[in-house]
Amino acid sequence: MINTEHILKIAQEKGIIKSRNIAGSFGVSRQYANKLISNLVEEKKLIKLGSTRSARYATVEYIQEHPDVTPNIYTRQLVNKGLEEHIVLDDIEHRFLPFSRFSENIKSIFTYAFSEMLNNAIEHSGSKKINVSVSLNDDELSFAVDDFGVGVYRNIMKKRHLKSEMEAIQDLLKGKMTTEPKLHSGEGIFFTSKVGDEFILDSYGYQFIANNKIDDIFVKKVKGQKQGTKVTFRINIDDRHHLNDIFRKYTDTGVGGEYGFDKTEVYVRLYIAGGVHISRSQARRVLSGLEKFKVVALDYENVPMVGQAFADEIYRVFQKKHPSIKIENLHMNEAVRFMVDRAITEAQRGK
Repeated sequence: MINTEHILKIAQEKGIIKSRNIAGSFGVSRQYANKLISNLVEEKKLIKLGSTRSARYATVEYIQEHPDVTPNIYTRQLVNKGLEEHIVLDDIEHRFLPFSRFSENIKSIFTYAFSEMLNNAIEHSGSKKINVSVSLNDDELSFAVDDFGVGVYRNIMKKRHLKSEMEAIQDLLKGKMTTEPKLHSGEGIFFTSKVGDEFILDSYGYQFIANNKIDDIFVKKVKGQKQGTKVTFRINIDDRHHLNDIFRKYTDTGVGGEYGFDKTEVYVRLYIAGGVHISRSQARRVLSGLEKFKVVALDYENVPMVGQAFADEIYRVFQKKHPSIKIENLHMNEAVRFMVDRAITEAQRGK
């Protein structure tokens, strides 16, 4: 019986295949052949070329050797030795034909996000090779930067002496977190996760997803561990927002202030399974690194309750140490609001 391995072998031999030819060769229905081919497309082992009715499918290797067959797809395997992201970007602008038609705001968002993610792979992954791809499907522009190195979460764990990948994700999402402070500000992943429609950071069994269409984030433990780090970024080319809109949102100058990355958001629900926040130690994990900011927005969405010690550590102890930092509270239910207001009142009484 035909399976995906048979189809992939034929594609590797011929370069380009069609579902009707596969169906005819093996005596199966076209629907069944399409199902198997779709599985290979989802696994990124085949690339779909053309519309549904006239679709053809090719291997990544064939497209790399024959870039003219797919003007809407750019793929390269890069050797990470003396590699510079601006050279790769220049190559994309010349070879990825749709790029010239994009609006200036989409070009600037793509340029920023792609260069930041490729630079991270070049300087932090330790990977000898880096795969990059850019594609336009209908109105969705996407890119992927895929390395085979130490892994973003494991690298942060090692450099910051953290206990788990989850703690690494927590710190990473605050921004201003970098394993090489002399070289980087730590802003790249933070802003890239917010400037598109979807951002996925996949490394050694842990996947962080920022879906900005529904303004939510997800952290998943997935099967089939990705060796190294893979970043996937997607944006609709008809989007009208600008890169500066996102930077402005997280810049709080105040009176006489200077422009800079001064504001961050913290998703409190990421800091404990089940969403129950009680202890001071949990609060200290939430607060770790936040002294670098002028404004901290604590998002309590899907947090059912917090304890007295947790709230006291944030709204009395931390606030007393850092009185110039403004704490904003988002999406609190009544139980959370009660404990937060109580802690703020107690802090004000103790002044």
